[in-house]
Amino acid sequence: MPLHLWSSAAYAIPLPDGHRFPMAKYALLRDAVLAEGLVPRERLHDPPRVPLDDLRLVHTAEYVAQVTTGTLPYIEQRRIGLPWSEAFVERAYRVVRGTCEATEAALQHGVAMNLAGGTHHAFPHRGEGFCTFNDVAVAIRRLQRDGHVRRAAVVDLDVHQGNGTHACFADDPDVFTFSMHGARNFPFHKVPGTLDVELPDGTGDAAYLAQLAEHLPRVLHAARPDLVVYLAGADPHVGDRLGRLALSFEGLRRRDWMVLESCREVGLPVCVTIAGGYGRNVHDTVAVHLNTVRLLAQFA
Repeated sequence: MPLHLWSSAAYAIPLPDGHRFPMAKYALLRDAVLAEGLVPRERLHDPPRVPLDDLRLVHTAEYVAQVTTGTLPYIEQRRIGLPWSEAFVERAYRVVRGTCEATEAALQHGVAMNLAGGTHHAFPHRGEGFCTFNDVAVAIRRLQRDGHVRRAAVVDLDVHQGNGTHACFADDPDVFTFSMHGARNFPFHKVPGTLDVELPDGTGDAAYLAQLAEHLPRVLHAARPDLVVYLAGADPHVGDRLGRLALSFEGLRRRDWMVLESCREVGLPVCVTIAGGYGRNVHDTVAVHLNTVRLLAQFA
């Protein structure tokens, strides 16, 4: 089946010199995907803006309005960590729509990917940690509203706990939230999900993959989902400035393979988002993300 990808790289936002958010990685990843011919240009989609009604399936009307009009209180904008601008709003809307369309494509084709997204620190009423709207939560709620899925599982392997996603689906038995993350990393106040696996600083390939092999099959069995949304964060990489774990490129490739193969074995469609990645060298981060796309192309 054809692989479809979505990219919001055209909607970069201006950031101050030295800002920690790696805005450049999105265009670098898009360009590398096209240069390698992993998909033809017509299957690398430019997402439109997400409708307001879709955002309000997860986020409060007040929060959506404040983000959109630039009236979010200064302390709340600072909590997000990105300066407000019209470009900031445009990107936030389009990233969410990219994941919405990628989840639909995954249901149709088995796999699909947003070359952005995984904004798992966004809560219904606020954002934080470079996350404005929770694209994964909106996409799942949209599919549920439209009758395309009843149950979903979120497999969050970003190095940071998906606290916002956990909050969005708190007490919802139809959405299983699994996060495997650094115990001593941001967010320092964790929000309980369905299953959290916390890892000590310095965890490397063998220990990480052993934990994933132990828990992932149990997650898929317990969740009984119609769809898996996989946050394939690059920040567990040993070269990440914010990660504090020690996975190699090969370890992260094996991680991705384990998730995709486990889902294929039981016939589950998978939508992938790239989530975080803050490498000391941005090209290392892009290399991790690009390996995920390469592997996904083999599963398509």
